Amino acid sequence: MSERRRGEGPRPRKPNLGPSAGPANRRALLAAAREIFAAEGLAAPFSAIAKRAGVGQGSLYRHFPDRLSLAIAVYEENLDELEAAVAPPEAGLDELLRGVIAQALVSTALIDLISANPHDARVERLGARVREIAVAAVDHERAAGRFGAHVDADDVLLAISMLAGIVARSEPADRAGTAERAWALLHAAFTPRSA
Repeated sequence: MSERRRGEGPRPRKPNLGPSAGPANRRALLAAAREIFAAEGLAAPFSAIAKRAGVGQGSLYRHFPDRLSLAIAVYEENLDELEAAVAPPEAGLDELLRGVIAQALVSTALIDLISANPHDARVERLGARVREIAVAAVDHERAAGRFGAHVDADDVLLAISMLAGIVARSEPADRAGTAERAWALLHAAFTPRSA
């Protein structure tokens, strides 16, 4: 039995809502993981994530049996945001790069974990989603006349990878400036070329 300080009563217990609490717990765990991983890196204890989410560790492990599962779930949310950003016909590279930069600023640990597991089927599915996002951005840019014929989805994927990597590995105080310089270079490289 744990010892309590004098004058402290028993801790109030959260009511057990059973399976109906599952979706809310999952959302809370993802939000907590995003914050904890950004602040403390991937080595942060699962107990810290569960505590931040206000759930027990058992709930965390029921939803996410390992770090990669949790990182993939957070990254899937990131991809949902990128898909939404490039969905409108007028959207393109700017919206995609803005989203990539914002995510790279807080998701360095996630990017590292996912990059370290390229042959995991779940990671491969993430890669397929990223490719679809890049294809949409290229299609929109071409339709608007902002991309040259020399640019394809593979170029955009390479640019995203380079941008996320350089931003994530820059000193925190330098990340915004680094992102702006890289963004300017990408724009210059992708514009239509004169004959």
